[in-house]
Amino acid sequence: MEEPLYRAVSAAIRAGYQVDKETFEFMRELPPAIDLETLMTNVIRQMETLSERSILIDFRLVRDEAGKSVERLGEGRGISSEELARVESGKTGFHPYAKDVAGDLKVVEDPTDEIEASGAVKDYMGYFQDRFRRMSRLLKQRMDVKDAATLSEAIKAPHKAKMKIICMIIEKRESKRGLFLTVEDAESTATVYVPLDGPSPAIEKARSLLLDQVLCMTINKGKSDLLIAEDFILPELPNRKPNRAPVSVCAALISDLHVGSKMFMEKDLQRFIRWLKGEVGDGRTRTVAGRVKYVLIAGDVVDGVGIYPQQIDELSIKDLYKQYEASARILENIPDYIEVVVIPGNHDGARRALPQPAIDRKYAESLYEARQIQSVGDPSVISLHGVNVLLYHGRSLDDVISSVPDMSFQRPSKAMKLLLQCRHLAPAYGQRTPIAPERRDHLVVENAPDIFHAGHVHVMEYGTYRGCVIANSGAWQGQTEYQREMGHIPNPGIVPIVNLQALEIFPIDFTALSG
Repeated sequence: MEEPLYRAVSAAIRAGYQVDKETFEFMRELPPAIDLETLMTNVIRQMETLSERSILIDFRLVRDEAGKSVERLGEGRGISSEELARVESGKTGFHPYAKDVAGDLKVVEDPTDEIEASGAVKDYMGYFQDRFRRMSRLLKQRMDVKDAATLSEAIKAPHKAKMKIICMIIEKRESKRGLFLTVEDAESTATVYVPLDGPSPAIEKARSLLLDQVLCMTINKGKSDLLIAEDFILPELPNRKPNRAPVSVCAALISDLHVGSKMFMEKDLQRFIRWLKGEVGDGRTRTVAGRVKYVLIAGDVVDGVGIYPQQIDELSIKDLYKQYEASARILENIPDYIEVVVIPGNHDGARRALPQPAIDRKYAESLYEARQIQSVGDPSVISLHGVNVLLYHGRSLDDVISSVPDMSFQRPSKAMKLLLQCRHLAPAYGQRTPIAPERRDHLVVENAPDIFHAGHVHVMEYGTYRGCVIANSGAWQGQTEYQREMGHIPNPGIVPIVNLQALEIFPIDFTALSG
């Protein structure tokens, strides 16, 4: 052992501390101009002030103290420009904080083992009845909805009576006079009129309503059986304090790898995995990498086969099994202390209709064998250190964005916010999003999530709503011909990293990350 390093380690031992391998290797690689014994003395002084005592010298304190030493010395004063860059970037060593943190992942909701729809007429009736019951319960949790009447009571009410009703929208028609909504509940059907010259927010809210959506309406009884709407009340997320993790670990949110596509951005995804290993990035981003304990993949691991017309021309791998083999070779390089969760998307080896079971093992055997993963259905809810994460691929975002005014594929978080306000992930039945008539509606958002993670639209965007972090994780696929024709511009390769303790997002662009 070199003399300066020996003196530094001896100082730590005399003070009652031990130096682990990563810290030792980091110190051994520091420029000779840095006084290691003084560095260790300063670190020991800081260790004595920590509220939680440890027998191990804190690597982060050593790294930070080395950075201060470099700043004091500077280039040309006993340290070369290469050494200066290496220490400032933190690449003299990588000690991931998350490696020393025990995983805490629980599956709260997963539809995989509950899927049983046969497609019979009675299944469809049961599905919508269950949806209405669940959504009605959510609405009645609101103080301003507890006194809601049934449609039958509203129809029998006297002229100009004012009341609230809970109903499902089954038809929308707009005329020069306003909007006409056909609505129903468990027993009756009625027509609701939203006049253009009524309360100004009412008509705008009505235009944003989705078919098959369950909500509460404030109405006036019109002549005959007509009901006139004054306002609309959505189930909404409650105002609450979100759950936070007791430890400062992070989850990397990714989706839409599309392995097998000619536009698959393999080099950028490999750079992301190298970043997880601490091999690329500057000091700040590598510090974040060291805190990543979970990688959550929100569907479309592969590009699939036969998903859309002429897809075969855009495939570099034309076999579904081989696409999963290629994805397995990539994902197996994620460090083993990081836990990986995968849900399916509409391109994966699972049924197309929602809810989707976990990716079928018969297609993705290689993925399941490559490394340990937690494979669940779409949608699912998991708990990470007490933080509830709603995982959803996001297929219904197509329907929301195309049918609601002022929505855009470039702003997916706005559509995701609306789904949270509706407390349902795919309200509209029979549009682009196929929905299976399960006995239980797994798409109802019964419990408010702390994080809502989706993908599908290939645009990374994030925000917050009523304490819930909303994140669409973009993609790892360049612009396809179909997207080009539609004028849709993706921003692939950008990953939102969410700190589970602070519930803050740190986005990293892996198409531009150095290293």
